[in-house]
Amino acid sequence: DVYKRQVSTQSTWDYQAFKDRMPRGPRKHLKRIYAPSHWMLDKLSGIWAPKPSSGPHKLRECLPLMIVVRNRLKYALNYREVMMIVKDKAGNIKIDNKVRRDPHYPVGFNDVVSIEKTGDFFRLLYDMKGRFVLHKILGNEAKFKLCKVVRRGTGANSIPYILTHDGRTIRFPHPDIKANDTIKFNLEENKIECTYKFETGNMVMATGGNNIGRYGSVLKTEHHPASFDIVHVKEANGNTFATRSQNLFVIGQGHQSAITLPKGKPYKLSILEEKAERLQKKSQKVVKKKQKAFNHNILSIHFQSVSYTHLRAHETSLHLVCRLLLEKKKREKLPVKDTLAMVVNL
Repeated sequence: DVYKRQVSTQSTWDYQAFKDRMPRGPRKHLKRIYAPSHWMLDKLSGIWAPKPSSGPHKLRECLPLMIVVRNRLKYALNYREVMMIVKDKAGNIKIDNKVRRDPHYPVGFNDVVSIEKTGDFFRLLYDMKGRFVLHKILGNEAKFKLCKVVRRGTGANSIPYILTHDGRTIRFPHPDIKANDTIKFNLEENKIECTYKFETGNMVMATGGNNIGRYGSVLKTEHHPASFDIVHVKEANGNTFATRSQNLFVIGQGHQSAITLPKGKPYKLSILEEKAERLQKKSQKVVKKKQKAFNHNILSIHFQSVSYTHLRAHETSLHLVCRLLLEKKKREKLPVKDTLAMVVNL
């Protein structure tokens, strides 16, 4: 009995000590090596990475405002400068036409970043390799954004509503708006301008899975009961890829996109195609470098005044040209074309 009492008291003490060491609430820190790879943070600049605040986008599907200002736009060099820019009372940075002063605010897909003091507007999109890219847009395009309808439901008092991918709840939507459709949302008037249906022929972009960043037109949809619907998408060069319907985001009607897309080819290259293109660019760069060096050597040909005896002792075609120039007392340099013509004639 004494032994049992000792074991029980020991286990109780251990549990109490463990309970005292338990963290309270969600984690507030993020190690740099565990940050999402599409943030593209270097490993040797510190131990920690900015952890996004709770907001409309998930941690793995967003970019903290601090990384946008410091790492991408290069408006700041360190954390202190970011705080000075973001926390300013003037409201320097707006996300979707609302001033955000939280440096850890999560900026997600299709969000509009407005910096009115510099007159810059950006839309957060994906490139062909699934990395976030701040695509610069004009002021008239920054007045709206595209929102994917995640769910449609009915709330209290039988009020219909839709829930979008960025956490918006819009009441009394049009009855034709269904899940997976995309709405064009006016950020200034806070209302729906138009709808893009998730149907065959419309333009979509992959925002999840292994094909993030690829876009094209919907070919067909395969319905699998008790499983995921598979959608086949055709790119501009004719290549096709298949993904789940929940990974696609409608961005336009037909083959016309409602938003401007990042520069580059509208299709994804294979590893061999990327290698061939890289080698071609490298060879073109070498040819241009050689041509530039050749032109520089030709332009650097100039004639210095030398003695007449020296010219007669080492007379070549170029020296003869120099002697003729000296005899005519022309100290100015002749154009390259005239000099070469004289050399050829000699």
